[in-house]
Amino acid sequence: MPNQAPPTIDAQAARRWEAMPLAAAQGQADRQASPWLHEEVARRMEDRLQWILKQPRSWLHWQALRGGIEAHSLLRRRYPAASSFVQQDPPHASELARAALRPPLWSPQRWKNATRFEAPAQPVDLLWANMALHMSPDPQALIQRWHSLVQTDGFLMFSCLGPDTLRELRDLYARQGWPAPAHEFTDMHDWGDMLVQAGFAEPVMDMERITLSFSSPATLLAELRGLGRNLHPRRFAGLRGRAWRAALHQGIADGLPDPDQSGRLRLTFEIIYGHAFKPAPRMAVHAQTVIALEQMRASLRAQKPA
Repeated sequence: MPNQAPPTIDAQAARRWEAMPLAAAQGQADRQASPWLHEEVARRMEDRLQWILKQPRSWLHWQALRGGIEAHSLLRRRYPAASSFVQQDPPHASELARAALRPPLWSPQRWKNATRFEAPAQPVDLLWANMALHMSPDPQALIQRWHSLVQTDGFLMFSCLGPDTLRELRDLYARQGWPAPAHEFTDMHDWGDMLVQAGFAEPVMDMERITLSFSSPATLLAELRGLGRNLHPRRFAGLRGRAWRAALHQGIADGLPDPDQSGRLRLTFEIIYGHAFKPAPRMAVHAQTVIALEQMRASLRAQKPA
């Protein structure tokens, strides 16, 4: 299978984005709040958990600050008896996540079965990763890391942006002869192939389009700043001036109005949802194979019908 690392992501820019504090990314002084779209996607993804019969005893929230602070509470309510963990990078962001996700003093959750901000000692039954994969410079390596953190018979639940995202803004930039406003996003079928290549099984993928409307170019661009950055290697190389910003605002005002929304500015986001299970590893069989007794016992137990 060919390497499917995204060809239009600048790895250094992606690392800078990962290291940027959430409040700074959103142009805020100190308030920690996940982007609205990320919380909405997490809510829709959490609703899909009703169709999964497995009840995890432990789960890991991957990059909770951008993935959804409110979503963390939804998962704790769905799985109140399960142990919960948060993987938050870089290290300084772990304290921000701890402060944002800490229940109030009067809440029993603060003292009972509290979320732990550390790597779990054992793989978890559920790894929850909301709106992170499309910003990774090496998604195959990231999926492989997720695989190592999931228990056998556990499952991964994730979401990300798809290739139809920002199509109106991409068309505007193309008409103006400007470099693309964002890197390219991967198709859901390719994500399914990468999941299988990493060792997951039975991937289920689906997508939907969400159209957001905005009152002005300024509010539209402010929302985008909280969602991510343009990681395309051939993006504008330096800062642009006031004249370019005025041209961008005018282009958005002229090209993105939605007649069905009283002229409000529309922008499309393609949301990809996926989940996959981690099966028991298959033993390679050769002309002569030597395996440990415990490995044989584990394999027989896995094949024994319930």
